[in-house]
Amino acid sequence: MKEIRWHGRGGNGAFTAAKLLGLAASVFEGKYSQAFPSFGPERRGAPVMGFNRISDDVITDHSQVYECDCVVVLDETLCDVTDVTAGMKEHAVLVVNTQSTAEQFKKEKNLHNVKHIFTLDATGIALERLGRPIVNTVMLGAALGATQLVSWEALEKAIEDMMGGKLGEINIDVAKMAYDTIKEDATKC
Repeated sequence: MKEIRWHGRGGNGAFTAAKLLGLAASVFEGKYSQAFPSFGPERRGAPVMGFNRISDDVITDHSQVYECDCVVVLDETLCDVTDVTAGMKEHAVLVVNTQSTAEQFKKEKNLHNVKHIFTLDATGIALERLGRPIVNTVMLGAALGATQLVSWEALEKAIEDMMGGKLGEINIDVAKMAYDTIKEDATKC
């Protein structure tokens, strides 16, 4: 089983990204999956988390994800207010929305214990392509490029199914851009 934790702020779309990944895994890839949020009465901009579990077998654990194979950070400022690396497995992947390179980010945040860090300026891509700083599908594409949790085709179908029309097309475009960029970096590791 693979377990994923999403760190975002209210309004970033972290839970939407988790739902899209869950849809891709279960409906379009035939796996078992879960997607669920963790937030209370927070307001827009407050830290929130989303979670996924993906497995070839039935998932019987319905608790919060505590040990992660992948952590996705939609807003790098969250790294200053929460330990986004808590519970990361030894070979886990950290994917962060930042303008810093992976090496710069590792040094800036003193993350020398994290073996696999991938960074992408998802905000820049979202502003350029979507006209808004909503980075969920950009970061979903990046996370998939780093991990191959599901196939690109399954993710594309999930975005199309959930968003549809022009909105779906543009979100597929930004997700694919991020996927290709990070997949290329991941093959170098």
